[in-house]
Amino acid sequence: MIAAEVWHWWIGVVLTVVGVGTVLAMVAGYVSKVSATKYPGRRNR
Repeated sequence: MIAAEVWHWWIGVVLTVVGVGTVLAMVAGYVSKVSATKYPGRRNR
């Protein structure tokens, strides 16, 4: 029974890290797309 609790805890940790990483990647992608259209670089001028 103790192995089931430890395994369950690690699955929760992994899913939390993956979820936080996904949200951060989506926010970074959104900000980069929005700022790229608002402030075009030297290539896009």
